[in-house]
Amino acid sequence: MWADFYNLTVFELVTIGIFGFAFIVQLFYYLFFYLRIAFLKVTDKKNEQFPVSVIICAKDEAQNLENFLPKVLEQDYPDFEVIVVNDGSEDETADVLKRFDNKYKHLYVTTIPKNNRFRQGKKLAVTIGLKAAKNEWVLLTDADCEPVSKNWIRKMQANFKENTEIVLGYGGYFKRKGFLNKLIRFDSLFIAMQYFTFAKAGIPYMGVGRNLAYRKSVFFKNKGFASHLKLKSGDDDLLVNKIARKKNTAIELSPESFTRSVPETSFSSWYYQKKRHLTTGRYYRFKHKFILGLEIFSRFLFYLSFIAGIIYTHLWLYFTAVFLIRLIVQLINFYAASVKFKESQVFYFGIIFDFILPLINFIIILSNIRLRKKRNGFAN
Repeated sequence: MWADFYNLTVFELVTIGIFGFAFIVQLFYYLFFYLRIAFLKVTDKKNEQFPVSVIICAKDEAQNLENFLPKVLEQDYPDFEVIVVNDGSEDETADVLKRFDNKYKHLYVTTIPKNNRFRQGKKLAVTIGLKAAKNEWVLLTDADCEPVSKNWIRKMQANFKENTEIVLGYGGYFKRKGFLNKLIRFDSLFIAMQYFTFAKAGIPYMGVGRNLAYRKSVFFKNKGFASHLKLKSGDDDLLVNKIARKKNTAIELSPESFTRSVPETSFSSWYYQKKRHLTTGRYYRFKHKFILGLEIFSRFLFYLSFIAGIIYTHLWLYFTAVFLIRLIVQLINFYAASVKFKESQVFYFGIIFDFILPLINFIIILSNIRLRKKRNGFAN
């Protein structure tokens, strides 16, 4: 057996070294971070019931508000208000909100007039919603989101403790037919697996605006979105990245606390949505960029060196054995996460998406860098 390792070429030695390094790094992430998801217990937390302000920003969301806003307004919670910021909508959003306003006394609507000369973006709408909020604790979701239960607010607020300033929730997507839907749902599942387990390890770095709570005072104390106001995205992850710390961040994993959103139905629309979201990564704190970047980089190295190893060396059996070890560990993690987040079917496609998504992300990141350089060139 060991004779296979004698008389190796320089190329083979380098390939084995890269493959071994990438395997060890990948195993570290899956065993030290991601496996935590399997051991996170959903407990019934008892806590004082603080008044909560739910904030939803809506821009041309008449149909989504019609479908999902009642699920927010009819939550089983004793003291909450729902603030919908109508962000210059041109459809029937105002009519829908007026109708709901007549029915629900705890609904408050504030409107931002449309301004063709100034594209303010979602961050202004969130800020206005926060200023309008009467309560210290705010819970954010989107107009195209639906809480999966009437206990969404109750479960999220159970984490509002004296030292807590941020609560991270899970925001998945509705299950639909087709490969793209599974890709979208797996992408959100993997991202959630990352930010939940990193937070549990004391390294909170992001959250999603589809299901996120924080203190109103913390937002304004940290000057809100001032440091990244020019970016279209970042109203959720960059804010969390700025203020989240080990001792001030909580996570909520109860299935009753989840939200589901309307997924994109075409690859191009999802691609450009993801392209917009990925513009924020470069503004993360350095240690977060390093940790996340190392995982992606080691994944690339693992797959590339594996392909090189089985094609260009005579040690294909050893490369395959190591690949299968990682695959087993990986599938255990994916299965645990799919069970925890109630994401059926996507687990079976995990190995395919694990290879596809880094390629898509890499292409998007290169595209964003090229676009940024082009803009900087015009600016100069």
